[in-house]
Amino acid sequence: MSNEKRQLKIKGHPENLAQINLHAAGLDIGAFEVYACVPADRAEEPVRVFPTFTPDLYALADWLAVCEIDTVAMESTGVYWIPIYEILEERGFAVNLINAQQLKNVPGKKSDLLDAQWIQQLHTYGLLQASFRPVAEICALRALVRHRDNLLRYRTVHVQHMDKALQQMNLKLTSVLTDITGFTGLNIIRAILRGERDPHLLAQYRHGRCHHSLEDIAKALTGNYRPEHLFALQQAVELYDIYNEKMAACDQEIERLYATFEPVVDIEEQPLASGKPYRKQTGNSLTFDARTYLYQIAGVDLTAIDGLHAGLAQKIIAEIGVDMTPWPTVKHFASWLRLCPYRDISGGRVLRTKTKKTTNPATQAFRMAAQAVSRSDSALGAHYRRMRAKLGPSQAIVATAHKIARIVYHMLKEKTPYQALGAAEYDAQMRIRAIKNLERKARKLGLQIVPTPM
Repeated sequence: MSNEKRQLKIKGHPENLAQINLHAAGLDIGAFEVYACVPADRAEEPVRVFPTFTPDLYALADWLAVCEIDTVAMESTGVYWIPIYEILEERGFAVNLINAQQLKNVPGKKSDLLDAQWIQQLHTYGLLQASFRPVAEICALRALVRHRDNLLRYRTVHVQHMDKALQQMNLKLTSVLTDITGFTGLNIIRAILRGERDPHLLAQYRHGRCHHSLEDIAKALTGNYRPEHLFALQQAVELYDIYNEKMAACDQEIERLYATFEPVVDIEEQPLASGKPYRKQTGNSLTFDARTYLYQIAGVDLTAIDGLHAGLAQKIIAEIGVDMTPWPTVKHFASWLRLCPYRDISGGRVLRTKTKKTTNPATQAFRMAAQAVSRSDSALGAHYRRMRAKLGPSQAIVATAHKIARIVYHMLKEKTPYQALGAAEYDAQMRIRAIKNLERKARKLGLQIVPTPM
């Protein structure tokens, strides 16, 4: 559209920016120093530098109180902001953690002093948006859940070391077993470390549900044993066992933390409904009944949603909490998760509409749930398959994850249980919707649709 034909509707001139936070301070946090900036009329030196030792952080809080500061905006990388955030929050300050992407420094030489002044100025005019941080008890749960995920990630490295040692001895265990850390695989590996070399005796450790026969497993276990590779295999198994012990201890600590939460529902008055059909327990599964604890905390059973087991439900609750008030609508929630398209427009032209990249663990949990329902005979599974035929596999996962996120939002906000639908009911609803759309288009064209009995 040319500039002559384009008519811009201007409703008035923009007003001057008003100072919203008059008692605002800005912090630029590093590993060794914290630059703090307050309004120029509050102190002789509006910008001060504090070391990051704990006594100095308390001195920072005292100085902000003397300067009559109510709200603080801070920028940081890594985890350096956590102790400062907690200390200032305990002292009664309204602390806002700002995403570094929102801060655009002034042109010229960049320094920590200029950053602190820039943060304080932007926060004074209300131009910064605080990052979401749940309540303290949810933060404690989130720290433990993330620590458990790290333990699981570290354990995976030693599983790879076990596989490498087996391959170096030409023991093709991965060719006949899906998981070498399962019942059959670990029993065979431990027997090898005890000194057993006969492939037929090793194949006797085969589980009854294993797909491959004894002959195939015995053939795969005929290898070239070397002392150095056996030593590496033994240490990998020992480290694998250590991480299993640490994960079990972490599960006990998470269960102890759940016991300190105040339950929303009484499990005796509102008992938990029967769970889903039997699901195979893996080495990554929780070692306690997290489903009951999550139901008491949230007031609804998130595991009733297809694709969400106790582990994923725990990860979601640990990241978003159970209070949905930080997101006014479900659209704000989906946007925060970055599960909705982002329209990037420049010069009146849409440049891209893809979802933004994110490392949010809650988003990853919703994507995993969407992947889990891809073959299920449920409404979510039918939705995934319909989106896959329309958009492709990757976009279908995003669309299904978006749908699951909307369900979780409404369940937590309205405290309503999930009513599961089958694939046939979902297809029937889609058929009714398609018929209504056709009838609406026909009316616009002055036509009428006459159904023909099949």
